[in-house]
Amino acid sequence: MKVQKLIKMAYKENKRSSLAIYLILRFLVILCMVLQLIRGDLNNALLCLLSLILLFAPLFIQNKFEITLPDGLEIAIYLFIFSAEILGEINNFYGIIPYWDTMLHTINGFLATAVGFSLVNLLNNNSTHINLSPFYLCLVAFCFSMTIGVLWEFLEFGCDKFFKSDMQKDTYIKQIASVDLNKDKINKSVILNDIEEVTIKYNGDQVITLDGYLDIGLYDTMKDLLVNFLGAIVFGIIEWFYFNNKDKLKFTEQLFLYKN
Repeated sequence: MKVQKLIKMAYKENKRSSLAIYLILRFLVILCMVLQLIRGDLNNALLCLLSLILLFAPLFIQNKFEITLPDGLEIAIYLFIFSAEILGEINNFYGIIPYWDTMLHTINGFLATAVGFSLVNLLNNNSTHINLSPFYLCLVAFCFSMTIGVLWEFLEFGCDKFFKSDMQKDTYIKQIASVDLNKDKINKSVILNDIEEVTIKYNGDQVITLDGYLDIGLYDTMKDLLVNFLGAIVFGIIEWFYFNNKDKLKFTEQLFLYKN
């Protein structure tokens, strides 16, 4: 189905706020892609193309599976995609703004849990044979969010490994513990403290001195999964309280998918 047809359908369903955000971000991404092509940066241009596909996904999914995303959740997804790919990767917000990556991974944990919860809740509400408990719904949503987080880390590692990017940002650390450094070859780690500098020789005679031991992704990956975990836990707790206080927490229903 053409993009224009899905946009018209969204307009008819009175989803004007989320549609306006979608069109604005779509224009900005296309503008960014043109600029990257002019600069000859094909990698960033392809990243813009990926962003356009991701921005279109919510519209396509809603039409394909006959479900509706609340405006609040849909707008949050659009802004998250734009912030991660266009602002984060292409405009280097990851390097310029401290904790930009941490913030986005925390939000991802929250949003992915909301989507996972909604998918299972749809099944629960539209089936006469299934009646899942609130705890089970929250548990499945949590697991869904963590799975999305792990798959994203797989993607980051794959891009770094095969396309020589640096999505898993490096970290300087001052202490390491390694069994490989044990001269007796026994299973007991040797600890190096207060590492001041590390010298690397590469390409035969090239030498570079670093300000410490350079971890190339492990710390970043574990930090991302940890904040994803925290985001998922926060949403799970909110929804647990929602089941027990539906009148007081009715605003959280704006995060639920529902059938057309």
